[in-house]
Amino acid sequence: MRIIYIKLFLRVSIAIGFISAVADRFGFWSIEKSAWGTWDSFLEYTKLLNPWAPQSIINSLGLIATLLEIVLAFFLIIGFKTALFARISGVLLLIFGIAMTSTLGIKAPLDYSVFSASAAAFSLSLIKEQYLEIDQLLKK
Repeated sequence: MRIIYIKLFLRVSIAIGFISAVADRFGFWSIEKSAWGTWDSFLEYTKLLNPWAPQSIINSLGLIATLLEIVLAFFLIIGFKTALFARISGVLLLIFGIAMTSTLGIKAPLDYSVFSASAAAFSLSLIKEQYLEIDQLLKK
């Protein structure tokens, strides 16, 4: 398989993972197939993963994570500054995996493939070939 197709697959799959998680927070998945299902449930999970954080900033942490995931997904899909946004995605996913590990144990991030997704994002940042990326148009 050509590397450009692998890169496209990585971009889209990481972006869709972010979009799916955001959609879940706002109730777009059915409750039976949902991790959170509501914003309030997501904030409870945010508090669980950030026990060091005062309650007063939990909403802000959840909002920042959600906005980051939306922005990262958008830029990965359109292929704008792909290497940069892939690295940021890798860092965000790694932070998430470490938070899950420290509060829930190693099984949770492994079951949800958080470290694999982080590694995929870091790998994406190393692929220089471009295919269906806005960056190609901006070079011209």
